[in-house]
Amino acid sequence: MVPLGVLLPQSILATNTFNVLMTFVAINTLLYVALSILKALPRLRVSLFPRRYRRSETRSIYPDGPL
Repeated sequence: MVPLGVLLPQSILATNTFNVLMTFVAINTLLYVALSILKALPRLRVSLFPRRYRRSETRSIYPDGPL
């Protein structure tokens, strides 16, 4: 015979409160994994406006060089 509840008795594992707790832990774990994956990925920079850091004139020692 294989024991179903190794740490807790079967009567506790079958309660509604324990099922709510298991559901909360499962959702919390999935959210933590998703946030960890998003944190590890490089950040996507979506911009609706053109880049503003482009200089209008060169500051090079070669004034006729590219911008």
